[in-house]
Amino acid sequence: MADNIRLGFIGAGGIARAHADAIANVTGAEIVAVTDASPEAAAAMAEKTGATVFDSAASLANDGGVDALYIFLPPFAHGDAERAALSANIPFFCEKPVGLDPGFLNEIAAEVDNLGLLTSVGYMTRYRQSVQRVREILTNEPPILAFGGWWGGSPGKHPWWTDKSKSGGQFHEQATHTVDLARYLFGEAVEVYAAAANGFNKGIEGYTMDDAVTVTIRFEGGGVANLMSSCSSNGGGSLFMDLHSINHNFHFTEWNHNVVIRAKGEEPEEIMGEEGIFTIEDQAFVDAVRSGDRSGIRSSYPDGVKSALVSLASNRSLETGKPVSL
Repeated sequence: MADNIRLGFIGAGGIARAHADAIANVTGAEIVAVTDASPEAAAAMAEKTGATVFDSAASLANDGGVDALYIFLPPFAHGDAERAALSANIPFFCEKPVGLDPGFLNEIAAEVDNLGLLTSVGYMTRYRQSVQRVREILTNEPPILAFGGWWGGSPGKHPWWTDKSKSGGQFHEQATHTVDLARYLFGEAVEVYAAAANGFNKGIEGYTMDDAVTVTIRFEGGGVANLMSSCSSNGGGSLFMDLHSINHNFHFTEWNHNVVIRAKGEEPEEIMGEEGIFTIEDQAFVDAVRSGDRSGIRSSYPDGVKSALVSLASNRSLETGKPVSL
């Protein structure tokens, strides 16, 4: 394989543009092919990167001359892109959340495992030094309780995000980073119970999401977490997680996941989150594609599926009013 890894983008929206900016700072990578349901978006990405435009995921995977694919799609639009990657046996990076249909997600995860295909999912928080330091401590001191959330203001009109049937709702589409962080630190979830607040956001065209959701998660290691999302907090947003083990408290704040670590009788330890986290994440994926060494990838596709299944289980709990086992 050439030293310069040739990348194909399936999807050319906002998150694709963020990764294109990040990849401009990645050593040994170039974007050479792009496709999008919007010809205008594909053309704009092609102009930005010098890539060639293709009319479908399959044509890009088969004829784009790429070494790896990036999949940037809304939750409802997954399917053809992953199958194109599997059919062509091309490593792929998939932005979160990886879809809406548990059956489809499990099917693709099983095929990835069967092929031994190199994959990554965009849970960039796992690459932060703050998160790695906390995980190191928790290796020998299991987490007991976490409390956290992703709060934002009331949304405006959006072509798909405010339609829960397309996005899966805010807890699934946006707070998935907080869900994944909990999984990364606690281990696998075994039960989910959710409750929602509705009727507070008014007059938003096409809005079918919950205004706020609170979700209790029980983990196989015995710990529990209460995670929340809100798209009705117009007084100010927040992103945080407080977590404790028997001897330590951990306080994560802001998008960068700065952390303050406290232990009895010790001075607090503070670690600030890195800038350019997409570049760090993308460099890890490109390096893995080049070398075949997957040790730098923090979340594979099958692992990313497990995080999606937790938030999808919360939606089932909202529908039934009952706890959902995983």
